[in-house]
Formats: sequence, structure tokens, C-alpha cells
Amino acid sequence: MSRNPGSPNSPSPLPLAVACSPLAESARARALAERLALPYLGVAMPREVWQAERLLFLDEAGLCLQVTGRGAPGPIRAEFVSGRMGYRRAHGGGAGQLVARAVGLRKTRQPLRVLDATAGLGQDAFVLASLGCSVTLYERNPVIHALLADGLDRAALNPDCAPVVARMTLAEGNSIEALRHAGHPVADVVYLDPMFPHRDKSARVKKEMAVFRTVVGDDPDAGALLAAALKAAAYRVVVKRPRKAPAIAGPEPSTRIEGKSSRYDIYALKALPSG
Repeated sequence: MSRNPGSPNSPSPLPLAVACSPLAESARARALAERLALPYLGVAMPREVWQAERLLFLDEAGLCLQVTGRGAPGPIRAEFVSGRMGYRRAHGGGAGQLVARAVGLRKTRQPLRVLDATAGLGQDAFVLASLGCSVTLYERNPVIHALLADGLDRAALNPDCAPVVARMTLAEGNSIEALRHAGHPVADVVYLDPMFPHRDKSARVKKEMAVFRTVVGDDPDAGALLAAALKAAAYRVVVKRPRKAPAIAGPEPSTRIEGKSSRYDIYALKALPSG
């Protein structure tokens, strides 16, 4: 029998569980819970759930990370077709975007192979793939990896996004180990975006990033990741950082590109091919 959440004998809520809406595929949600070794709550409405603080929630729109209870911030998804990423795909500014300049798309006409070692929800990787790069994505957190896989699967069904997703490969495992054991350059450019405190002034974005951080945490091994990336990249390593934050421990960047709130530290290994 379930206990009243207000009772003194109520158990502490779980940090994370899996549930689904009445219109979702419950078998898929159950299989996801088993694969991630998370409790499965069955069909539920997130605003009414008290057994868990957050849900990996499957509904008719796909997989999302959702805080439970009333008044919680909206769901977090890997979304490429609509919303901000859909607008950016259509009106993003092409190779003039900061991430594209940092990777070096203005310096070469050849399509670049990029390894995104900290993919998160895949937004920067999608931008680079939309500009012609072949991108391999690593995301070591299994919950975020599941969100990203779901977003890519949904985007692959959209005629406008399918060609972009076709240039994206979501890999399994820890990118540090993959980079360390590479016997040759694994990509032309290795891209790193370690987790850092979000400083956006939007209250909604702050709440969503706070939820994201509770699942992902910090990246204390960013220095080790940079060292591995420098040995595995053919031409350059690019690190996204807060604009005023110190560089990751290690060698000094060759140059930087600064935006309003973030910057890109560029570690040039050799010149990109011009032709």
C-alpha cells in the first residue's frame, strides 16, 4: 500500500524514476527503466507523483526529464525539429556562428570530422552537422544519453532534419577512454563543453539547467579530458567555457573567440587543410 506523502512515515522520494503517460508505449518505458536500473512507476502524471523527485518520462512527444509536483519547470528534451533548435537550423547564421568559427569552418572547404566528447543534449553537434560536418557524439551520463538518442531518433523522421542526423553518430561509452585508446587521430577536431554554472538571466532557463545539473553534475576530470583530446585530434581541440572563467588546467589556448556569455578556447595543433 502506498503511503500518504504527508505522513511522518512516508519514505524519502527517489532521486529519479521512470514513468510514462497513458498514450506512450509502456513496454518501451519499462525496458528503459530496466536498462538504466531505475525504478519504474508505470503510467503516471508528473504533477501528481510524490514517490520520485524527477522522472525520465515517456509521453506522446518522446522522452523527457521532468521534475515532479505542481508548479515544476517544463520538461527537458533533446529537441532538434522545433523550438529554439528548429529556429537556429533555419536562421542560425551559417558558418558565421561562433561554434562554427571556433571549429574552423571558415578556414577550410573540406568537410570536417568532429568528435563532440561532451555531447549533452546535442545542440552544438547538430549545428555543426547542419553545416556539413560529420559528428561523433559521446555522452557518458546514461540518462542524458537516453534523452539524446530519443531526440535524434525523432529528428531522423523529419524530412528537413534527416540529412543532418545522418551525419551524426551517437557512440557508447566514456569519451576519455575512447580518446586515450585511439591509436591515430580520431577526428579533425575534438570539441569539449564541460559542465559549468549557467548564468542566463531567464528564470525558466535557470530552473531547467538546475534540473539538468542534478542529473549530470560537474566535470571534475575536464583536465584529463583535454589532455586526451590533444593527443587524439588531428588539427585542433575546441573548448567551450564561460566568458570570464579560467581555462581548463593544462596548456594555454592558442587563441580564443568570445561571445556575450561564453567563449571558445582553441588549441591549434596544425593548420586546417585549405582546399
